[in-house]
Amino acid sequence: MTRVLIVDDEPQLARALSLNLRARQYEVATAADGSEALRRATDWHPDVVVLDLGLPDLDGVDVIHGLRGWSKMPIIVVSGRSGAEDKITALDAGADDYVTKPFGMDELLARIRAVSRRTGSSGRAPTVQIGDHLVDLAAKTITPEVHLTPTQWRLVEILLRNPGKLISQRWLLTEVWGPSYERKTNYLRQYMAQLRRKLESDPAHPRHLLTEPGMGYRFQP
Repeated sequence: MTRVLIVDDEPQLARALSLNLRARQYEVATAADGSEALRRATDWHPDVVVLDLGLPDLDGVDVIHGLRGWSKMPIIVVSGRSGAEDKITALDAGADDYVTKPFGMDELLARIRAVSRRTGSSGRAPTVQIGDHLVDLAAKTITPEVHLTPTQWRLVEILLRNPGKLISQRWLLTEVWGPSYERKTNYLRQYMAQLRRKLESDPAHPRHLLTEPGMGYRFQP
């Protein structure tokens, strides 16, 4: 049974999330502030953390840093902060996804399933299907044959090894091109357009290599 730790200081929301998740056979624990969240995570070892940023004692980003100091457990931020900078800061701190309040329960459940699948496969699947193409990450081949440049391979490999995870622009730029390129977002736009032309059935309406405006990119299996 998947364990979900809900960290939110709104009792009604925490209760509603708990009831919905338990009805779907999730095991649930709650924490009302950041300090309690860090203690519960250490003692209970949840499979997924659903975290609000606006906590009474610690900022949610500090909680993310605290968890990332010892664990790779998926963290989904659920917050009323809708600004792009807040989202980027949380993602760069180590969050796996970001959902803005108010949100639909079906959306949150889909995000939990996505990060759970990614964790279950350890993000190391050697072959990944994108539309009509089968990408072999170990052999660096694509069937039917498609040629990718080394930079295109690096970019697509990061996305495919993290299915369902929102990868921030800043992190991708740093990983692929280096720290001095973290603001060169035009590089990502150009390379993602190239990858969609090569891998997507309909590049103008991509189904797998998705853009999250102002935040980053996501591979949707």
